Amino acid sequence: MHDEATGEEPVGEDGFADDGFDVELLEEELRQAAAILDPVPPQLRQIAVEAYALHDLDARIAELTFDSVVDAIPVRGATDVPRMLTFRAGEVTVDVEVTAQGLMGQVLPPQQARIEVLGGPQTATPVMADDMGRFSSDAPPSGPFALRLRTGGEIVVTEWLRA
Repeated sequence: MHDEATGEEPVGEDGFADDGFDVELLEEELRQAAAILDPVPPQLRQIAVEAYALHDLDARIAELTFDSVVDAIPVRGATDVPRMLTFRAGEVTVDVEVTAQGLMGQVLPPQQARIEVLGGPQTATPVMADDMGRFSSDAPPSGPFALRLRTGGEIVVTEWLRA
């Protein structure tokens, strides 16, 4: 019997539609066909698993408030200009300069912090911010990256960006 309100066939407790059709079996067959005909690339699967592993209920997401690629006025004739980024999560601001040589930045208000440069399938690269909140890394990000800051008991994670 067709349910006019939802447009769906009612399914009994045994997983069969009223017409005797096994919905769960169909779903499993469709999953298997998709896995064979259109598999998820292993690298994408790994990135997704690692991104989910970063999911931390206590972490605050730092929103991108400034990106020099989008927000700055280009200087004529300037080449190899560093990318300037600003992230904000509540009272915490993180200014970051991204160059071909690496990252340099500052946590505001100035404070010590452990900062991990997250880069997809690679392991996180930790750097320490000094008492003034300054930090640097000589490993330039390649591909998508984010920063995870641990300041005292607080965890802040920036949005993911492409280098």
